[in-house]
Amino acid sequence: MSVRSATTAPAYFEAIYAEDDPFGYRSRWYEARKRALLLAALPQSRVDAAWEIGCSNGELTAALAPRCARLLATDLDARAVVLARARTAALDNVRVEHMRHPAQWPQGRFDLVVFSEVGYYFDAGDLETVARRLRATLSDEGVLVACHWRQAFDAAPLCGDAVHAALARRFDHGVFAYADDDLLLDAWSMSGTSVAQREGLR
Repeated sequence: MSVRSATTAPAYFEAIYAEDDPFGYRSRWYEARKRALLLAALPQSRVDAAWEIGCSNGELTAALAPRCARLLATDLDARAVVLARARTAALDNVRVEHMRHPAQWPQGRFDLVVFSEVGYYFDAGDLETVARRLRATLSDEGVLVACHWRQAFDAAPLCGDAVHAALARRFDHGVFAYADDDLLLDAWSMSGTSVAQREGLR
């Protein structure tokens, strides 16, 4: 296996999205479990403004939507955007946009940013830019959630562990951390306020 040294080219995703569900988001228990873990770990029951980066065909987007007053979902692949828009067409609080990051970036600040299965497609330099801009785009109580496959693969310049290490260097406050042999699920916040503190339990 030869891991790439540059950010993954858009052509890779164009080939993948010849299929409607190339990663098995709708069919695999692994993916359903991962979504359930992510949703259960969120430190707030509902947020005002959220952003999902790399929304793919919209399965996680649809699951996140009930937890958000407003949810922006972005993807660099035009076909993925079409699929995500179709999946979330009945959800008035969801907006799906075609964007390539970090060159394109949404305006405003977000209470929740979900960065799932996308970080390892950046090279180290682009990931550092993304991490820096993610910190700046979070609201004062904002939370960044990252979830990534841990095994290296040919199309990705980085592995999931390297992605999470790069993100952790940008944040002072960890919210939660889960790891198994397959995936990492971590979150960081701007304030460091825990769920119990938010609810006056300590």
